Amino acid sequence: MNINEYRAQIERTIEKGKYKDTWESLCKYESPLWYRDAKFGIFIHWGIYSVPAFGSEWYSRNMYKKGSSAYEHHITTYGTHKEFGYKDFIPMFRGEHFDAEEWMRLIAQSGAKYVVPVAEHHDGFQMYKSELSRWNSYEMGPKRDVLLELKKAAEKYGIKSCLSTHRLEHWFFMGNGRLFESDINDDVNREDIYWPSCNPDPDFNDVTGGLAPSDEFLDDWLIRTCELIDKYDPELIYFDWWIHHESVKPWLRKIAAYYYDRAIDRGKEVVINYKYDAFAFGSAVIDMERGQFSNVRPYVWQSCTSVAKNSWGYTHKNEYKDAKDLVCDLIDIVSKNGCMLLNIDPMADGTIPEPTRRILECIGAWLSVNGEAIFGSRPWRIYGEGDVKVADGQFSDCGRRSYTAGDIRYTVNNGAIYAMPLATSDNGEYKLKAFALCEDVDSVNAFLGIIRDIILLNTGEGVRFERNNECMRILTERYFDEMPPVFKIITE
Repeated sequence: MNINEYRAQIERTIEKGKYKDTWESLCKYESPLWYRDAKFGIFIHWGIYSVPAFGSEWYSRNMYKKGSSAYEHHITTYGTHKEFGYKDFIPMFRGEHFDAEEWMRLIAQSGAKYVVPVAEHHDGFQMYKSELSRWNSYEMGPKRDVLLELKKAAEKYGIKSCLSTHRLEHWFFMGNGRLFESDINDDVNREDIYWPSCNPDPDFNDVTGGLAPSDEFLDDWLIRTCELIDKYDPELIYFDWWIHHESVKPWLRKIAAYYYDRAIDRGKEVVINYKYDAFAFGSAVIDMERGQFSNVRPYVWQSCTSVAKNSWGYTHKNEYKDAKDLVCDLIDIVSKNGCMLLNIDPMADGTIPEPTRRILECIGAWLSVNGEAIFGSRPWRIYGEGDVKVADGQFSDCGRRSYTAGDIRYTVNNGAIYAMPLATSDNGEYKLKAFALCEDVDSVNAFLGIIRDIILLNTGEGVRFERNNECMRILTERYFDEMPPVFKIITE
């Protein structure tokens, strides 16, 4: 099917479907129950950028930026950009140890309920078999349909198969290569991986002007995205940030309507993740990149973060987070009605780095004991208590927060309330102010229920507790596990 025929098919699907390409129609969307219950997913950044493994997954852009460390590293390591460009890494991206089932066993062990591999990153290389471009992993590099293999493995382990596409940013991503003698100075046409490589970079804060993508490129983006929808039937699509530009909106609405209508045809309930205000509020699920909300939200949302502080893709100098800190992030996010999408960083040969593997195993071990406080849970009437506050906003996940045993988060599930201190107590005592005795029965903050029992999930045993006018004291033996404890509060 050629592009014009595909475009006509998209229009027919929208015309006949429930959802139209208008915000009024798309705002009738409701996030599905499976997603609201899932709480924890795994993001996968694996691509050509894993070969140089320098700086970050933005190597394809930064190597063409004069004065950058990646630019200097590239010349020193590989030669001039005219002699060795980004596309010359493709034969080196062999993925000889890639095993989709082995990856998915580890992801299942982590407790994750959905998986989001990057189908196409900003570099324009597709990690799947495409009818629209030969620059893909089936025809080059590993010569495998990576996305399809991951989808089949995910389904085998009962994990929701999803994907992300960062194609839109390819409009400008490698455009700096046109400013000096490089392989991008050659004639670049639609059949080239570098097309269109527009220069200069846009002002990322200018959402109404600047270097807007051409209709030709936006049509290409539309068709590529719909090809992913039709061939891989994803249950969630994650878009990166630049889709919030004004010029993109007509195509964005068309993609959303097509995706939602195709999902209805297939009997599925699906999710779109977006950033900033790219979508009309309520027509998809907002994502906070490397950030969180300071308080509970009445709508479901997502925080995406990574096992590494410095990069989404693998680099030789990735600085890894502590598993305990990631579990604390998960607890905080879920208490505020969010889901956490945690990224992993496979190496170019398909190996999962050992620090990443250990993190996933540690999170999985915690969730195997305490998962009932997370999966399928909902926020309590307050998200938590304590002195340490999480700041609103994106790109705030790398500073370690000094939580104490007084920083507590709450969820509810199946009639029980779960209290999760974000740090362990030195003496085994925990003070929950939300459960203090209150003489004013009309106070909005008073807990007037009857507590029958409190169980420490790590041991499965009941613990002593007492209530006074200041708090409820939970008294345990000293808890030696460094991971956050979870108390199940059972009420009459």
